[in-house]
Amino acid sequence: MRSRPLTRAVKVGPVTVGGGAPVVVQSMTNTDTADVAGTVAQVEQLWRAGSELVRLTVNSLEAARAVPAIREQLDARGCSVPLIGDFHFNGHKLLKEVPECGIVLAKLRINPGNVGHGSADPFAQMIEFAARHAKVVRIGVNWGSLDQKVLARLMDENNARPQPLPNAEIMQEALLTSALESAQRAEALGLGADRIILSCKLSGVQDLVRAYRELARRCDYALHLGLTEAGVGSKGIVASTAALAILLQEGIGDTIRVSLTPRPDEPRTLEVQVAQEILQTLGLRAFTPLVTACPGCGRTTSTVFQALAAQIQTWLREQMPVWKLRYPGVEAMSVAVMGCVVNGPGESKHANIGISLPGSNETPVAPVYEDGVKTVTLKGEHIAEAFQALVEQYVKRTYGK
Repeated sequence: MRSRPLTRAVKVGPVTVGGGAPVVVQSMTNTDTADVAGTVAQVEQLWRAGSELVRLTVNSLEAARAVPAIREQLDARGCSVPLIGDFHFNGHKLLKEVPECGIVLAKLRINPGNVGHGSADPFAQMIEFAARHAKVVRIGVNWGSLDQKVLARLMDENNARPQPLPNAEIMQEALLTSALESAQRAEALGLGADRIILSCKLSGVQDLVRAYRELARRCDYALHLGLTEAGVGSKGIVASTAALAILLQEGIGDTIRVSLTPRPDEPRTLEVQVAQEILQTLGLRAFTPLVTACPGCGRTTSTVFQALAAQIQTWLREQMPVWKLRYPGVEAMSVAVMGCVVNGPGESKHANIGISLPGSNETPVAPVYEDGVKTVTLKGEHIAEAFQALVEQYVKRTYGK
């Protein structure tokens, strides 16, 4: 893994983004922000799942007026997560009419492609508000809402070349130019570079990787990563993981969001879990003990190990709000739940604590290993409950010192 380029450190409330700080996990609500109770509930769910920053849509007067009440109710619940306002088209008007909305936000998100145009200079109004109230601004450009003035200018310049470049290259350059020129203008309007975060989101993996590599080469602003419109289910997870993993492996990125389209029965918190697991799998951060489990084969016709692996993983994640305060370091613990004798004992020995369940036609016993040493062999109908109890005892004994 390449060492991370040192970007400028940006304080978003109590959270540091960039400057060598750990990569920050961000998420976004999909509630109607004007629905104070519903939005507060979802923000708290995202925060408890591990989201360190949460973004809200601020698209109407009703939404803007709701933001201070949302902040107040979250504080009353002990939920201190910094809130980000996502503004498009009319943000300058909303901040003027409801300034208390912007005041309680930790960060404003502005897209130069649809911030609004005209003699009122909406971009300047929003930047001046942020500078006046010491707010961070994410200048986020998107493939689907590219600043047409920048694109037209670059297209004209390209057409004047003896050998014009492909349109796709010019469009990517327009994204980068929009982000960088907007950041430079924000600085000229009085916003410090240590209050600027840039993003340049596309929906294609290779396009995103190329764009961020070039963005990282050209500037030292803190960078927010995300594959926009990633998609539903495994497609969204795989695409986001592929794109973000490449960039993070190269040391690019200071904060990330996984933009999944949730199915009707899926929790919004799934995007937080995926973001955490990307970072933890790459070895960049640790959030919750991860379970190593085999995929199963003809030797494991019983589903006992599958059920136990899922049960333990879910249980570990549920314990973390309490454990991370009571047992420092437990988030890096490794647990193995294996299904037969082929790799079971070996993987269990490599984990902090692991169990090797019997496969088909194997002796119906399950040895448990702690830090490489077999400590007990479980038998009978309640192996799952017994192993969970052993994991809890291991955590208390090892991390409760």
